[in-house]
Amino acid sequence: MAVSLLTRQVSDLCLGKPALKSLSISSTIGDALLALKRLGENFISIWNCDHHHYNLSAVDRGFKECQCVGKVCMVNIICFLCREENLSNPATALQTPLSVLIPKSPCLVRHVEPNASLLDAIDLIQEGAQNLVIPLESSSKTSSRKKLVQGTLSNISTLHNNNRQYCWLTQEDIIRYLLNSIGLFCPTAANPINSLDIIDTRNKMALHYDDPALSALPFISRSLEIQASVAIVDSDGKLVGEISPFTLNYCDEDVAAAIATLSAGDLLAYVDCGGPPEDLVQLVKKRLQERNLEQALELVEEYSSGASISTSYSSSSSDDEFGMGRSARWMGYSARVVRRSEAIVCYPWNSLVAVMIQALSRQVSYVWVVDHDGTLTGIVSFAGMMKVFRERSRTM
Repeated sequence: MAVSLLTRQVSDLCLGKPALKSLSISSTIGDALLALKRLGENFISIWNCDHHHYNLSAVDRGFKECQCVGKVCMVNIICFLCREENLSNPATALQTPLSVLIPKSPCLVRHVEPNASLLDAIDLIQEGAQNLVIPLESSSKTSSRKKLVQGTLSNISTLHNNNRQYCWLTQEDIIRYLLNSIGLFCPTAANPINSLDIIDTRNKMALHYDDPALSALPFISRSLEIQASVAIVDSDGKLVGEISPFTLNYCDEDVAAAIATLSAGDLLAYVDCGGPPEDLVQLVKKRLQERNLEQALELVEEYSSGASISTSYSSSSSDDEFGMGRSARWMGYSARVVRRSEAIVCYPWNSLVAVMIQALSRQVSYVWVVDHDGTLTGIVSFAGMMKVFRERSRTM
C-alpha cells in the first residue's frame, strides 16, 4: 500500500493550489520587493520570459521555452542589502537586475510533468530541489481575482506559454500528504528519530549569542538553500533562539540595517513579534550614524515612523487588498506564532510522526534536536524525513 501511495502522480497533490505569481528575470530587485509586499507572498517565481507579453508564445519572444529559473523572497533581498556597498545606498541597490539573486545552479527549482510520480518528486528533493513547478490544467475562464492582480501589478502574471499556468509543489505539501497516510508506514513512523539516521549534524549552523549578527549572513544564505535555520546558542552550547529564513520573510528591508549593526542576540529581540524595541531601534540608528550610512538611517527612520515601504516604491490605493505594509506583516504572523525567534525543538527519542506534526504545525521545514539539558545536537529536515519514507517503500 505504501509503495502504491508513493507512485501516485504529483498532479494529485496540486488540486486546488493557486497559480504561481511570476516576474521576469529582466525585472529589478525593487520590482520583486514591491511584488512580495503587495501580493503577500513568501516567494515569487522568476521566469526567463517577459510577462508583459504573456499572450505571445515563448518562441515568439525569442526563448526556446518559458521556464521558471528560480525564486526570490525577502531573505534574498535583505541579505543583498546587508552588503556594505548596498547599505550605503539602498535605493540604488534596489535598481539592480533581479538576476543577481538567482543561483546559477538550477537545482533549487525544477520543472516536473503532472504525470510524474511522488517517488520521482522525492528523488528530486533528495537531489536538492526545494520547489517543483507543475503545470495546472488549463481553464477557459479567468477568475476576477487573477484579473485584479494583473490589472493592478502590470509586471506580475500567472500566465505562460500561451496562457498556461503553473503551481508550486513544496516539501511541506509532500510531508502533509505522507502524514495523512502515516498508518501505511507503521511501525517506522513511530520509531524514535535517533534510530532512523536522520539527525543532521553537518548542517548544524550555529552562532554565539554575542557574535555579530552580520557574521550570520553566510549561514542565512546557506539555510535558505537547504531550508534550515541558524541556531543561536549560549556559552554552554544551549539553544536560546534562531535566525531563520521563515522569520526574516515576515520582516521588511530595514532589517538589513539591524543585521549589519546588532549582535546575534539583539537581533533575536529585534525581529520578535510586536515590532523591534525602541532601545534597539535607537542603537541601530546610532551605529549607522557612526558609520556614515545616512541612506540606511533614513530607511530605518521611515519604518520606525510607521512607513510601509520606501518612498521610491510608493504604494497604490490597492495596497490593503494585497496585505501590504509593515503592520500587516507583523500582525499576520503574531496571530499564528507567539514568538518569531523561538526555536522549535525535539529530543532524539521523539518519534518521527511527532516531529513531522511539530514542523507542520509551525509551518517550518525543520526541527532542532537538543539533549535533555537543551544542548544543541543537530537538526531534522523535511528532506531527511522523506528519505525515511523513500527507503521504507523499497523494502515493501
